[in-house]
Formats: sequence, structure tokens, C-alpha cells
Amino acid sequence: MDLKGVVALVTGGNGGLGQRICHALAQEGAHIAVVYARSRDQAESVASELASRHHIKAQAFACDLTDGAAVDRLVGEVTKAFGRLDVLVNDAAYNHAIPFDDLDNLTQEVWDKIMAINLTGPMRLTKAVAPVMKVQGQGRIINIASVAGLSPTGSSIAYAVSKAGLIHLTRCMAVALAPETLVNCVAPGLLDGTRATANLRSEQIERSASASLLKKPADKDDCADMVVAMCRTETMTGQTVVIDSGRIFH
Repeated sequence: MDLKGVVALVTGGNGGLGQRICHALAQEGAHIAVVYARSRDQAESVASELASRHHIKAQAFACDLTDGAAVDRLVGEVTKAFGRLDVLVNDAAYNHAIPFDDLDNLTQEVWDKIMAINLTGPMRLTKAVAPVMKVQGQGRIINIASVAGLSPTGSSIAYAVSKAGLIHLTRCMAVALAPETLVNCVAPGLLDGTRATANLRSEQIERSASASLLKKPADKDDCADMVVAMCRTETMTGQTVVIDSGRIFH
């Protein structure tokens, strides 16, 4: 798919990885809807920078991804503002570091919040954009998961299970939305400069980097470039690509 003039909705677009994804898509000529949960000023600053640097249209939109009605309103607002919607990047996520053996602190409240944002939110957005993309005859959905979804690791059991669910949701939605909409997934390893990493314990960060073949965190730009490639592809769907400096092989 030619990205010049398409419209991309990026959740968590004001985050560390989300900003890189927004810029990578805008550099290819895509217009960007920067979706945020709370940080309005930051999201509007990102949208302003995207527009001025890449000469595209960009606008910030607030949305609580745990609210189904808010998700439906978001898709309506974006399509009204831009006239179409071609790409959805489900990048927004929440984590809370809890050692796997600390089951007492894996409360129902923590579990429900992680699942609501990391798995149910992308499902709701995918369902909301699917009819728009079907009518247009084209669409791309890219989910941002984690290597924690491929191996029993990560910040908590709830986070790992939510990302495993997102990876399988990618496969299932690829089946459901073919042939008009292609659905793929990027599974990063440890990334510097993201909110998810900031929530990890220092020993987790050190252990993750040292355990990789390349002995360093994964690169956010590599992840953003893969999102662009998944938007361009015409024959790849239902796939998960790992970018983690060589830790997980699947």
C-alpha cells in the first residue's frame, strides 16, 4: 500500500515508541491521528511537530481505550477530521511490575486493568475500524505486542498473558478481515526510553539486555520501520516479527 496521503491512527502516539512510529509513517506521507489517554499537551506537541516537520496533517485525539463508546467515538472523530482511515497501530499499553512468584500482588484489579488496555482495547479498536477499511477496500492493522507474549517473561504474568493474547488476536483478525485488511504484529524486546521500560525493576532491565545476543536493548527505530513495512506489504498477514537484539526465537 502506498502510504502517501493515507490516514494512520496510532494509539499511545505520544509515548516513546509511539512517537517514533508516528514520525516513520509521516515521513512516508501519511497523515497521523495521535491518540493519547491523559497527556494532552504532549500529544498536541507531537502532532504539531509531525505536521511541521513532514508537511502532513496531524491531530491529537483523547480516548479511554477501556470505554467501548469512547473507542467508537474516536473512530468517528478521526474519519470525520481526515475523511478516511487506512492504518491502525495499536501501540498503547500498560504494565505493572510484579514478580511471577508474587501471586498475592497479582490482584484482580491489576489483572483487569492490564487486560482492558493491552488486549480488549486493541480488539475494540480493530472491530471499530474494520467496517471503514472494508468499505475503502484496503486497510492495515499493526499490533505492538512484546516478546513477553512468546515466552514466560516480562514485567508480570498479566502483562505476558495480555501480549500473548494480542499476538493470537493478530492471527484471528487476519482471518476475519481478509482480504481487504491485513493484520500483523511487532513484538519488541527491551526498549530504552519507553514508559513500559520505566515501570520495570532495574535488575530486569539489566538482565534483559545482557541476555540478548547483541548485548543491548532493541531499537525503537527498527520497530517503527517494521510498522512501515507492514503497512506497505500486499501479501503478509497474520504474522508476528520479533525485534529484541536476539533473545527469543520463534
